[in-house]
Amino acid sequence: MLAYIVRRILYAIPILVGVNILTFALFFGINSPDDMARMHLGTKRVTQEAIDAWKRERGYDKPLFWNSDAKGEDKFTETIFFTKSISLFLFQFGHADDGRDIGHDLRTRMWPSLAIAAPIFIGGLLVNTTFALLMVFFRGTYLDLGGVVLCVALMSISTLFYVIMGQYLVGKLMHLVPVSGYVGGLDAFKFIILPIIIGIISGIGAGARWYRTLFLEEVGKDYVRTARAKGLSEFKVLFKHILKNALIPILTGAVVILPTLFLGSLILESFFGIPGLGSYTIDAIQAQDFAIVRAMVFLGSVLYILGLILTDISYTLVDPRVRLN
Repeated sequence: MLAYIVRRILYAIPILVGVNILTFALFFGINSPDDMARMHLGTKRVTQEAIDAWKRERGYDKPLFWNSDAKGEDKFTETIFFTKSISLFLFQFGHADDGRDIGHDLRTRMWPSLAIAAPIFIGGLLVNTTFALLMVFFRGTYLDLGGVVLCVALMSISTLFYVIMGQYLVGKLMHLVPVSGYVGGLDAFKFIILPIIIGIISGIGAGARWYRTLFLEEVGKDYVRTARAKGLSEFKVLFKHILKNALIPILTGAVVILPTLFLGSLILESFFGIPGLGSYTIDAIQAQDFAIVRAMVFLGSVLYILGLILTDISYTLVDPRVRLN
């Protein structure tokens, strides 16, 4: 297994290089260094000297990919791409265009994001699988039909509606929790409980329907008929045998969500004023801050690749027949 993990990590390097090149090309295809300087300095009465000074201070005065005026390997290394990107592979994120330490921002903001995203992930997984198993348990009845209709209804409502309704009913009318804001420590609970509940509820429709489909595919298989023939109750068949055999597709689906655990929920953080990585990313995109954008894209790619490796390893834990070669 160790050789497999090492090989997967080596495979990840060209993928990360490709993501980095693509992010760089797309960003500077839309914004030139002069555009970035004008955005930070203001569009009125900005002299070319001020723009050149801003670019020189932040290292944007070099060519993008190829420096034809340099000699030897400096043709490649004396470029914006090399100077801004190579440090990412050492997890040195550098400074934002306004001078902030990106590494410090990430370490500070990751906790509010995890405080919201981790409970939503775990709670959503438990609620969705349990709801889906209950629908399969009552399959073919009005309860199953009602569950499917409820899922479709929940899927049809935008997350923004849940956010606005939650803030209005729970925050403004009932005064149970603050409408928005965030403080550290134990007091953070009253600020994150409403976003967590909204995050779980808004994901029930799509999640429960998908898990219901997985479980229904398992219901008709031979091992299920064998379990019933042994006299096991339908409840034990569903929650013990079918759930166990459906874990691999569940794990595969869960890996897609892993990067969001760290990056947080963009919409929830923005509407509830929580200083996490999601709102950090949105602010960076609005400010056209390339340093932060490339750091977040790189970090998201690393987490996704790490999630894939962890998923492969977890396959061997839930199914002994799986071998990693």
